Amino acid sequence: MTADAQVRDAAEPVPDGFGHREVEQFLYREARYADENDYDAWEALWTDDALYWVPAGGADIDPVTQVSVIYDNRSRISTRLKQVRTGKRYAQAPPSNLRRLISNIEMLCGRRNPDGGIDLEVGANFLVYESRARGNELWGGRTTYRLRRVDGELRLVRKKVVLVDNDKAIPTLGFLI
Repeated sequence: MTADAQVRDAAEPVPDGFGHREVEQFLYREARYADENDYDAWEALWTDDALYWVPAGGADIDPVTQVSVIYDNRSRISTRLKQVRTGKRYAQAPPSNLRRLISNIEMLCGRRNPDGGIDLEVGANFLVYESRARGNELWGGRTTYRLRRVDGELRLVRKKVVLVDNDKAIPTLGFLI
């Protein structure tokens, strides 16, 4: 990470202008869109400089030098969704029935963004119930989100999903878009 990136990524106080209830509702809506396979609505939540990261083998690995389950920029998020929309993605044919529970939502800090503003970093625990023909799975972990206000609306800049069992073999992660 460059010195400029480290300064930009330094934690700052929680910025003004983000209401706790508004943030909760945004996170719940994002989860619902994913659960209900509303890929257009889910994709519309992301900023152009988005990053979606699911580390493997630890929470604080270096995604550039170590394997991640997912490490997608905005373009790759779009490509992943195009693949899912074809209906031919084996991991999700037929799609799982899903429900996410989100709890312990905390407004953690602010993080400078490339535009000179400050994004809000939010942490939350989650539990996902996945039901499909092969059986049921429970997935748990912690998600860290970065949110930015764009044209008056909250948008998702970064989503880091740390699974409790990310150090073990994972049979499939179809619930991750």
